Amino acid sequence: QRQSPEPIPIDTGRNETNDMKTTALVAATAAALAGLASPVSAGDCEVCIKVMQDVRDSMDKGDIKKKPKVEAALGEYCAKSDLGPRERKICYYIDPIKRDIAQPFSTGMPADRVCKRLNKTNSEICGVKFPLKTEKLEPKDLSKLRVKQLKGILADRGVECKGCLEKDEFIKKVQETEHLAGNDEF
Repeated sequence: QRQSPEPIPIDTGRNETNDMKTTALVAATAAALAGLASPVSAGDCEVCIKVMQDVRDSMDKGDIKKKPKVEAALGEYCAKSDLGPRERKICYYIDPIKRDIAQPFSTGMPADRVCKRLNKTNSEICGVKFPLKTEKLEPKDLSKLRVKQLKGILADRGVECKGCLEKDEFIKKVQETEHLAGNDEF
C-alpha cells in the first residue's frame, strides 16, 4: 500500500495580523466612500424640503402624478408675494429646472430625496438654510454652537468679528449684536 505524502506547509506571507489590517483598511475605505456617496446630511436642504413639501401640500392628490400640474404648482408657489427670502432663493434655483423636478416629484419621491437629487446638479440648493434663532439664548446655549454657526449668525447680521480667534470672542460678539437679530433679509 502506498501512503499519501504529508502536505508540505507553504508560507504565503499571510497571517492573522495582516488579515486584520486588510479588513480594517477595507472597512475604512468603505466608510469613506459611503460618506462621499451621500454628502447631504439630515440637517441640510431644510429650505428646499420645506418648499417641496409646501408645493406637494398645495396640490390635489390626483395631480401629483401629472408632471405638467407639478410644474404649474411649482410656478404658482414661486409666484407668491409672501415668500421669505430663503424660499425665494430656492425658487430662483428651481425655476429653470421645473421639468427635472417634476419627474421624481410625480413618482411620489419624498421631498428630502428630491432635494438631495437636485443637490447633485446644483450644490447651492442645499446650502440655503434658515437662520438660527438667537433671541433669548443664554451664553451656555451659544457655547454649544460651533464657531462656523456663530460666524454665520454674525454674517446674517452684517457684522464681522475682526481679530476674533477664540470661540468665547465670537460668543461675546453675538451677544453684543443681539439688537441686530431681527434682520432676516439678505
